Parts: sequence; C-alpha cells; structure tokens
Amino acid sequence: MTTFAFTSLLPLTVSSPSSSSKFSAFHAIRASLDSEYVASRHTLRREFLKGVALMPLPLVVMREPPPSHAREVEVGSFLPPSPSDPSFVLFKATPKDTPALRAGNVQPYKFILPPTWKQARVANILSGNYCQPKCAEPWVEVKFEDEKQGKVQVVASPLIRLTNKPNASIEDIGSPEKLIASLGPFVTGNTLDPDELLETSVEKIGDQTYYKYVLETPYALTGTHNLAKATAKGNTVVLFVVSANDKQWQTSEETLKAVLNSFEV
Repeated sequence: MTTFAFTSLLPLTVSSPSSSSKFSAFHAIRASLDSEYVASRHTLRREFLKGVALMPLPLVVMREPPPSHAREVEVGSFLPPSPSDPSFVLFKATPKDTPALRAGNVQPYKFILPPTWKQARVANILSGNYCQPKCAEPWVEVKFEDEKQGKVQVVASPLIRLTNKPNASIEDIGSPEKLIASLGPFVTGNTLDPDELLETSVEKIGDQTYYKYVLETPYALTGTHNLAKATAKGNTVVLFVVSANDKQWQTSEETLKAVLNSFEV
C-alpha cells in the first residue's frame, strides 16, 4: 500500500529572530500605551466626579404652591356641599387662601358655587401680594369661572381710598350710587357709565349692610351682564362681582343670582 503524506494548505510563516523581537517590542509598546490611556481616562473621570461633588448645589425649597394658583379641577371635588342647598358647594375663605387674609386686611368671606366651576389664577400684579399689608389700590382676592355659566371674583379696596373715617360702615361711605361710581371700573374691567346701572338695593344680614347692583354693561371686559354686592368691614370694602356674557346669562341667570345672594363677609 502506498502511503501519502498530507501537508497543511495554510502558508507556513517562519519568522526570523529579528522580526520576532520587533513584533514583541511592538506589542509591548502598544500594551503600554493602552494601559496609560485607560489610566488617564480613570484619572480624568475621578477628577471630574470630584469637581462635581465640590460644586455648590442649588438650594431647592419644597413648598406648596400659593393658594392663589388655580386648581385645575372642579370645585365640587374639594369643596363641601352648601348646607342651604346641596346642589351648590360652599367656599369659605381662610387666612391660607390669600395674602390679604393672612395680613388681616380682609375679613373671611363665603359664597356658594356650582360644583362644576373651577378656580382661576389671579395674576400676582392683581393679587395684592406685592403690596400687603398696606395697599393703596384695590386688588383681586379670588376668582372662579365656568365656560358655560360665567365667572365670579372678590375685589378688596382699602377703606382709605373711599373715606377718611376709620372702620367706617358702608353707609358712612355714601349711597349705593356713590360707591359704585368709585368701584365700577373694578366690576367692568374698564369703565362704568351711569346708564349701565339698572338697579340698586340694600340688604341687611345681622349687623352687616350690603349694597347690591344689577348692571348691563355692553362694553365691559368682564361681560355684558354684571351683578355686584359690596360691604365694608374693618379697613376694607369688599366687592363681590358675578359676570356673564349674553349666552351664559340666558341659561344661567337664576344660578348667578343665587351665587350673588349667598355672599357674606
């Protein structure tokens, strides 16, 4: 039998001693460079993290948003039902609600609302937040609104703006017509013409006297229909304004009148 010897088909590379040593030297240099590169990266990372650790961090103070910020939910989800009419909810202002209440410049007030309404944001420039405890001009306390029915707002005015008599009653300030002539722009958002005042009345609740108004205001920024109720207590006159456009008024007139009548300081 003939025996065949098979050799590998792969080329055989025979390195000379000089080429082998050059190859080994190349690997040694490369390994050294790789080692230095890795070490330098670790050093840079350590220095970076050390620098971050030493940097002063901003002070973050966790606190509740100001009560003047609107809640983007229906008031029926967080206000209790009105004891006099469960189809409404009752809003009772407390010192945590506005800067003026906290400063004691406004006495707590209350009124009812349909449960579908939402609280609206009051801009800081209008809220009186910047001028408490001594404000020279009227400011907005709170606002609530409903796209289909209308809106309400509580406006507070320093008593000194209307009379020099301290702790004056609303009767001391003057007649209903005289008061609304001074505060009318805060009802309409711009101006008030005497012809726009349709009706005035006086209401007594306990020892507190209220002036009530029905206005038709075609050029008002607040709406073509405005109802208002005002009283004086302490060093402040408080004005409650209920506003609606023509469409809202047609469907919600009785509801808006009920809201107005519920207001008390």
